[in-house]
Amino acid sequence: MIFKVKSYGFWPMTFFCGKTRNLPIDLRGNITLDKGAFTMEQNNTFMKTRPIFPLLMSMSIPMMLSMLIQSLYNIVDSIYVSRLGTDALTAVSLAYPLQNVVVSVSVGIGVGITSAISIHLGAGNQEKANRSATIGLALAFFHCLLFLLAGIFVTKPFLKLFTNDVQILADACDYTYIVLCLSFGALLQVTMEKIFQGIGEMKLTMYLLSSGCIINIILDPILIFGFLGFPALGVKGAAIATVIGQICAFLLYIVVYRKKKLSIRIHPRYLCFDKQIILQIYGVGIPSSIMMTLPSILISVLNRILASFSSVYVAVLGVYFKLQTFIYMPANGIVQGLRPIIGYNYGAGETKRVKSAIRYSLLAAATLMLLGTLLSLLIPTQIFSLFDADEELMSAGVTALRIICLGFLISTIGIIYSGTFEALGKGKHSLIISLLRQFLITIPCGFILSRFFGPVGVWISFPVGELCASVAAFFLLRHFKKGIYSPF
Repeated sequence: MIFKVKSYGFWPMTFFCGKTRNLPIDLRGNITLDKGAFTMEQNNTFMKTRPIFPLLMSMSIPMMLSMLIQSLYNIVDSIYVSRLGTDALTAVSLAYPLQNVVVSVSVGIGVGITSAISIHLGAGNQEKANRSATIGLALAFFHCLLFLLAGIFVTKPFLKLFTNDVQILADACDYTYIVLCLSFGALLQVTMEKIFQGIGEMKLTMYLLSSGCIINIILDPILIFGFLGFPALGVKGAAIATVIGQICAFLLYIVVYRKKKLSIRIHPRYLCFDKQIILQIYGVGIPSSIMMTLPSILISVLNRILASFSSVYVAVLGVYFKLQTFIYMPANGIVQGLRPIIGYNYGAGETKRVKSAIRYSLLAAATLMLLGTLLSLLIPTQIFSLFDADEELMSAGVTALRIICLGFLISTIGIIYSGTFEALGKGKHSLIISLLRQFLITIPCGFILSRFFGPVGVWISFPVGELCASVAAFFLLRHFKKGIYSPF
């Protein structure tokens, strides 16, 4: 394929990590480019030409479906573990904060990669987009080593802070050692997922993410209870099923990447110390990781408060956080569909399309949150009965769910605006919103109110935190660049 270029008296070159390399030129001074490079550049133009609502739905619905399946896995996992008894469910609940740190770091850095890729593609810089994907994957390998060390040295001291029961501690350690030390599957899978999302390949992501979750669901009963000739491993079996599913999903991403021509390239030639891209990834990724780690801190602190009343309330909180993923993950699916749209159009200078994307995302997320609120208010008993809840767990759980769900609809603004700031490359703004949602308001409020209302005070702190965060998010976007991206 041949492109005409103007001559400026020098040999056309392109810079590559501080070095230069010649572009192929024919005898008439035309640059000759590989057809695949042209295809890569054109593959993403639909992000600034297709009508916003159909575009948002086409990119969000696959992610919503895959995250619903992932949520279903989390719930099914807890249902199987609950069959081993309340102590086993409590053990997995105690392990959740450390497990969530793995997910938080992988997704957070992945969001930084998605933002960098989509912004560079929107600006028409294919070289930097390729470099962002390659450097991002290299950073993920580095994080794998860090979590291996954390699994070995942090697991038992951390878990001993929350229980003196020997059996619960043993089960929690067994589960956590496996999911942390073998977390490379989760880290690398999520990195590939975010690279695919950055170029708008949402359907592929849906299939691959869902495959890992389905493998988990299939292996759970086999390894936990010892079906098909396998030994009954109990809580260990749930952890092993989890890491196998994650590793399989990562391997499937590699197979698809090698088979399919995508609008991004990961290759050692793009691997170098590019300070600008690393800062760009971490500038969004670190605040996003902190934001996603906040639930772990939140759960750990609230577990300490609730444990002073009864271990049943610790189990209730663990079950709630499994259930809330079933509500919040579809909304997260909208955010994941939203990010590349906003990033691409922000890079291309399409302000109106950015505002339109935010507006439609708010409407879609609010619909999901309203549905979650209605289900929590109308059938909480049926929901908790899935976990083989005894009378005490049922009573406490129903009360908690009916109070906490009052914040679901309010949280819509905080969720969408947080994702918006990540897509715009403004990780600090997103972090402020999340700190208000899950740390600065909820924890002090839960501590104070529990002194007056017991565990109910902890449940009340959730909607209070969502309200404060959404108000702050609204004003942050109204004042960002004089409100040009505010949808209202």
